[in-house]
Amino acid sequence: MALCLGLAMFCSLAVQAQEPMPLALKQAIDLSLQNSKQLKVNKAKIEAATGQLRQALDNRLPDVKISGAYLFLTTPNINLKTGGKDSSGSAFPQPNQAMYGMASVNMPLYAGLKVRYGIESARYLEKAAEADAGYNKEQVIFSSINAYCNLYKSIAAVKLVKENLNQSKQRDKDFENLEKNGLLARNDLLKAQLQTANIELALVNAENNLKLAMVSLNLIMGLPEQTTLQPDTTGFDQSFTPATIEAYEQQAFTNRKDIEALNLRKKAVGAEVHAAKGELYPSIGLTGGYIAGYIPKLVTATNIVNVGVGVQYNLSSLWKGKSSIAIAQANEREIAATQDMLNDNIRLSINKAYQNFLSAQKRIEVQGKSVINAAENYRITKNKHDNSLVTTTELLDANVALLESKIALEEAKADIVVAYNSLLEEAGILTNNQPVK
Repeated sequence: MALCLGLAMFCSLAVQAQEPMPLALKQAIDLSLQNSKQLKVNKAKIEAATGQLRQALDNRLPDVKISGAYLFLTTPNINLKTGGKDSSGSAFPQPNQAMYGMASVNMPLYAGLKVRYGIESARYLEKAAEADAGYNKEQVIFSSINAYCNLYKSIAAVKLVKENLNQSKQRDKDFENLEKNGLLARNDLLKAQLQTANIELALVNAENNLKLAMVSLNLIMGLPEQTTLQPDTTGFDQSFTPATIEAYEQQAFTNRKDIEALNLRKKAVGAEVHAAKGELYPSIGLTGGYIAGYIPKLVTATNIVNVGVGVQYNLSSLWKGKSSIAIAQANEREIAATQDMLNDNIRLSINKAYQNFLSAQKRIEVQGKSVINAAENYRITKNKHDNSLVTTTELLDANVALLESKIALEEAKADIVVAYNSLLEEAGILTNNQPVK
């Protein structure tokens, strides 16, 4: 009895584990953002940039050093000549050990503004790392939308091919009865059976594509790749109203995070140029120290305190510093040229995404009419075939055309969702316009 109960519970759990997981598009996006490996990399980069900023801020703090030593001494040989007479070293103490300790403090007052511009550069680089994370966040959102739509297309294709396969198998049975009664040529039956075999092969390919689409979305969301997903199909019949190309371009130059990151890096390089020029100036610092020493039987020194201002100037910076300045200025020009290239690429990509959306929008309209026409053509052709007015080949061709038009319509429904969100991504506003399905 207990064994039967255990088996029943195991079977119940197995059935529950195999049930498809309902998945809305917003849920898929949230899981993708939560488990994105790219965003985790960006988080680590932000932490590294924050650490570099703290390191730059620490350069404003004083340097404090403490040192000390305990020394063993050999017996010294001292010969002092005073008053014209030699004095033997034996008349003096002969210490065999010595100790000393010292502490020093160096507070930078002026270093050619290198500290200031170093902090400024690090702060810009930290903000640039955050902007990079924002740009990658939009890419993660779009990737999850694309994978979600691919899954929808794969499920729709499998469903339509299965329906068509069932119809084809039923038609084969009807044709077999007609062929046995001498009302259908053997060749027509073979044609129908061949088409059934082709549909079975198409179903295998469609199911393979479905498995790959499922694995792809599971990996993006951080779920086990064997998880069976059931996407929500209600949002694929919505209509989209785009703005103008000019509006999207204006939004892109205002909202795109890659533009913001590049602007911040340009400011960071500008600060690096000033820091490199700071090498040409002297460094001034406030210094202070304390020294104590002890040599047994000879000397004891304590409370030796010194305070002063130190100036340091590296003369070699007059010829070595020019190369650092030239490198920083070259980096600044490179970023400026990269900005111009990025601006052109953004304009081109927005125009391309906009035209792709218009094409997808037109494809929805055309494929909708195509399904209506293909369904009517198949109905008429079937009636004619039932009355021996058309060949079996024409009937089978009409059936294939109907299936292809239905699959194309479902793909067009998914493609327009991808095209619209691609347009939003290129404009840098996808994060603020996530679907709420």
